[in-house]
Amino acid sequence: MKITEVRPLVMGTTWRNLTFVMVQTDEGLTGVGEVRMVNNTDALLGYLNEAVPNHVVGSDPFAVEAIVERMRRSDFGRPGQVEMSGIGAIEIACWDIVGKALNQPVYRLLGGPVRGSIKAYANGWYRVERTPQAFHDAARRVVEKGYRALKVDPFGSGWYELAHDERILSISLVEAVRDAVGPEVDLFVEMHGRFAPSVAIALSRELERFQPGWIEEPVPPENLSALRKVADHVALPIATGERIHARHEFRELFELQAADVVQPDITMCGGITEARKIASWADAYYVLVAPHNVGGPVATTAALHLAAATTNFKIQEHFNDFGEAYVKEAATGAPEVVDGYFALPSGPGLGVTLNEDVIREHPQQTIHFDLFSQDWHLRQAERSSPADVLPHACS
Repeated sequence: MKITEVRPLVMGTTWRNLTFVMVQTDEGLTGVGEVRMVNNTDALLGYLNEAVPNHVVGSDPFAVEAIVERMRRSDFGRPGQVEMSGIGAIEIACWDIVGKALNQPVYRLLGGPVRGSIKAYANGWYRVERTPQAFHDAARRVVEKGYRALKVDPFGSGWYELAHDERILSISLVEAVRDAVGPEVDLFVEMHGRFAPSVAIALSRELERFQPGWIEEPVPPENLSALRKVADHVALPIATGERIHARHEFRELFELQAADVVQPDITMCGGITEARKIASWADAYYVLVAPHNVGGPVATTAALHLAAATTNFKIQEHFNDFGEAYVKEAATGAPEVVDGYFALPSGPGLGVTLNEDVIREHPQQTIHFDLFSQDWHLRQAERSSPADVLPHACS
């Protein structure tokens, strides 16, 4: 079996473009991958146009490791987010093909399930006025949908520090959410790499009374010594890792023992195999894995296959119950969250089928999503005129 073509399809929403990648073979099997790039979709498409003819077309899709190694090494660069995202989308699609060829779900090919269901936490649910009452009501709606865990970034456009009134408001938002969901529901607090260590430490101590399951990216991710400083001075678990794109970059994080939970995004760190290696390495340091996931139905389902077969998995992030309905309609077969849990994916491969008509009805948008802008949490990205996007087919 050989790969004959790679065909990207981009679907736009109000704040994110989702790139689906269809990998076609000479035996009629097609695999699908997905990635959500942050403000770099055209860069991703450009990378695929150059990388696919050189490293992917003509390859055996069963040779997943060889394809990834060629894409990662042979261009003689230091792969970053764009390259590793392109690699991840291709790699996930190859696993989909392998599963279909063998008539097995991917998680069975990863060693089989170690759990019967996968706990989910909600994100993207607080697209409301930034007041305690609005956050309280929105959090109640999350619980009413059956979720038993949710995450919130209450810190507005904060950077390095917070003004006194912003600090009071941010803490009051977390208090409102905890009051809404009660003590039994897991609450995670996102910081998006906003703060100087001293500010992160002080905020974390104020948050302790709400018993969050973790604080996430309390400091900018480039300086792991700063993260270690926070870890040494707070009692709360620390999560990080969504902006780390290769296993080698996790080395210092593990050696410093600066995090309790790592959050590799399988679509942006090179795919399922790479994320599995990161999870195994984390296990040696007694660190849990909670994969980052801002993707649509394909990326989410791929993450569930990893979760099903990963012993030190903790919980899975999910946005799609709180976005445009058509995002979930872009693929059939993706598990839904029921009573706070995903069922294991079913069907061979990933178990999902793209709906290309839905994707074509919602073309790529020219948008810029800025987590440090005023009212970013409403997820109404800055928008210019629609992009004049050319069709891409890599063969």
